[in-house]
Amino acid sequence: MTVRETLDFSRRCLGIGARYDMLAELAAREREAGIKPDPEIDAYMKATAVQGQETNIVTDLTLKVLGLDICADMPIGDEMIRGISGGQKKRVTTGEMLTGPARALFMDEISTGLDSSSTFEIVKYIRQLVHVMNETVMISLLQPPPETYNLFDDIILLSEGYIVYHGPRDNILEFFEAAGFRCPERKGVADFLQEVQYWYLEQQQYRHVSVPEFAQRFKSFHVGQQMVKELQIPFDKSKTHPAALTTNKYGQSSWESIKTVLSREQLLMKRNSFIYIFKVTQLIILGLMAMTVFLRTKMPYGHISDGGKFFGALTFSLITVLFNGFAELQLTIKMLPTFYKQRDFLFFPPWTFALVTIILRIPVSLMESAVWVVLTYYVMGFAPAPRRFFRQLLAFFGTHQMAMALFRFLGAVLKSMVVANTFGMFVILLIFIFGGFVIPREVTSDHGGSGLTGHLL
Repeated sequence: MTVRETLDFSRRCLGIGARYDMLAELAAREREAGIKPDPEIDAYMKATAVQGQETNIVTDLTLKVLGLDICADMPIGDEMIRGISGGQKKRVTTGEMLTGPARALFMDEISTGLDSSSTFEIVKYIRQLVHVMNETVMISLLQPPPETYNLFDDIILLSEGYIVYHGPRDNILEFFEAAGFRCPERKGVADFLQEVQYWYLEQQQYRHVSVPEFAQRFKSFHVGQQMVKELQIPFDKSKTHPAALTTNKYGQSSWESIKTVLSREQLLMKRNSFIYIFKVTQLIILGLMAMTVFLRTKMPYGHISDGGKFFGALTFSLITVLFNGFAELQLTIKMLPTFYKQRDFLFFPPWTFALVTIILRIPVSLMESAVWVVLTYYVMGFAPAPRRFFRQLLAFFGTHQMAMALFRFLGAVLKSMVVANTFGMFVILLIFIFGGFVIPREVTSDHGGSGLTGHLL
């Protein structure tokens, strides 16, 4: 998927939250007060409150702010497909969360892999969201540059499990000066806070100040005392708007989640169409080979012993259909990391992804089974009755569905390409051994130890 498609998908999955209710209440208050809204702001508010659209202005705005508009139509990329850079992938991960309606965001090391300019622009955009939309964002950064540090309103300084400081950015240097440490003029504040070691009380002897002592000093500092007073006041729930807390686990209904995941999987099937075309071509080639081996002119059916050849033709056909579902194993393992990430972020219920996968594989199974049966059924000399033809088609369709479900299960459980391939081949071997197709010893040749081979087959 491209960068734009990825952000559009995350926006649809996360939903609109309380934006529609907020817009309705805002419009009612504007009518009562006789206020005419700004056309551009009104259009933006209405666009963000519409759910289920494939494209939205929120995605365009997020792309522009994160600097992803230059690669919006490029694929994300993986080990086989060249895509965007590592820093741009980091921005895409951040953008997936920013497109949603979440009012509280917790971000960890979002500056990893980004240059200082990109980090500054992203944090600046988040600061605007916080101030305009009254959101809450907590970001942990490692050695942020001074211009990025100055964008924060409050600072939380943690050390050894203690909160050394939690309060306005403007008061943090005052707190450390009261403890005997002053930031040098040429030292960045963020770097100073990570290595507090500049003792400035020359009239007193330098001494080590432990982390618990810093935490205790903060409780007696005026910022800490003010915070304690605020926390002692009980929160009045009656003043809370009903839309302040969400009551739904997911951002959209189950039906909307199915439609969203279905559109994404259909797009991925189009992008991976080469795999399905290759599998159909492989079936056609194997079918032509099977037609020459089990040609109806060489398939007598007058005696009971002649049924062995038809059993052989059916067994070869079922084995071919069974092997054709092996590709599901690699496809499943490849999509597992993305699925787990989106499941943990509550993009959609896991069962919707499983249901959509089953639904979309039905036409694939039907097409591949029909290709094989149409090519080989009458050429191999099976019963010409139409109901027999459709019975075999149904049997092959069920076998193909079973094979795809089996390999999807193995891929989801084993999660490793090497282990899953090995175990998958072992499962196929068990199916061959206990499949019920036995070659009698009498019909095999006696040379080369074929008696043992005949019994094993």
